[in-house]
This record gives sequence, C-alpha cells and structure tokens, in this order.
Amino acid sequence: MAEHNFDLIVFDWDGTLLDSTTLITRCIQDSCVDLGLPRPADRDASYVIGLGLKDALTHAAPSLPRERYRELALRYRHHYLSRQHELVLFDGALEMLQSLKQRRHRLAVATGKTRLGLDEALASAHMQGLFDATRTSDETAPKPDPKMLYELMDELGAEPTRTLMIGDTTHDLQLAANAGAPSVAVSYGAHPADALRGLGPRHIARSVRDLEHWLLRHG
Repeated sequence: MAEHNFDLIVFDWDGTLLDSTTLITRCIQDSCVDLGLPRPADRDASYVIGLGLKDALTHAAPSLPRERYRELALRYRHHYLSRQHELVLFDGALEMLQSLKQRRHRLAVATGKTRLGLDEALASAHMQGLFDATRTSDETAPKPDPKMLYELMDELGAEPTRTLMIGDTTHDLQLAANAGAPSVAVSYGAHPADALRGLGPRHIARSVRDLEHWLLRHG
C-alpha cells in the first residue's frame, strides 16, 4: 500500500456529507418568523451553517435579545426535527468513506451540530462505528476555534500536517487554518466557491465523486 499523505481525514457533516443545507436554511428562516423577526435572506441564513448554535442564531437574528436565544433555538429544533426524515447523504458519500476506511485512514467528524443532533443523524444514516472520533459544538469550542480539531488530533495521534479537514464553509477552512492543518473544500454545500477559495484549500470539489477521486490520488 502506498504511503498516505494524511493519517487523519476530518469531515464536516452538514453540507459536506449530508445534503442538509437547504433544509437548515429554511428552518433558520422559519424560526425567525415564528418569533416575529425579519426573515433572513437565503445567503445570511446559509452563512451560519457550521457555526455553533449560539453563534449561528446571533448572526441570523442580530436584533433578538440574548434572553430569547433559547426560545429561537427551540423553534429551530422543532422545525428541524419535524423534517429531518427528508435528509439523505450526498450520493456516493457512504461509499467514499468506506473506501477511505479500507485504505486505513482514520476518519473523524467536526461539526457545529450538538452531540444529540449528531448521534441522531449518525443513527439515521446507519453510520455508527464508521468514524474513529467525533466532536460537536456543545462539547468543545465551536468553529472556527481550533480546539475541536486539536482534540481530534490528540485523541487519534495525528500531527496537524498529517490531518486534512474537509468542509463546505469558510468556518471549516478557517478551523483548519487556525489548527495548522491543510483543508479541502466542497462547493456543493452552504458557501460559494469564491468565498472558499480565499482560504487556500488544496482543492475545491464540485461533487462527492470529485472529492473521492482527489482523496484517492492525494490522500
């Protein structure tokens, strides 16, 4: 087996492996409307995907008093849970992950979801046990603070230069940069390719197949 360039490959979840960007955007917008707030534009609502929930709601609803953040979070969770059955993995995502496992890469998830939310998503996708480690925003510092990635590298014994972060938002790429790790972006999620390019990813994948092909050549 050829030597790998990366021992650890860390994936964002929403918009990178799970086709959830549109649904999350709509849930954020509907939650704001429920509380009588202005409906955020699609671009503003999708921008916050990948952040911790508190940071996301602060950006999406800047006029909301802090004492009502919990109320907005509960409305978001209501909308999301009522429609999460609609979500599916991107075509080819599971096969890509299985191929990487066969090549003996260690795999992890770094996500802005809560622990409960990620565990529910992994169970729904029948992916328990596929990842060697996972981190969520409610159990460590949220993106783009590097703590989440530092913890995964420490747990799995990987150096920053041998760790690759893959995500669909500038928050994911900034997380990697802050931790001294290289990154790859995907342009089929929440943030446009032009914004992602500005953070210097090794590659910008246009599809899961494109991402898999790059990883098999360069991972």
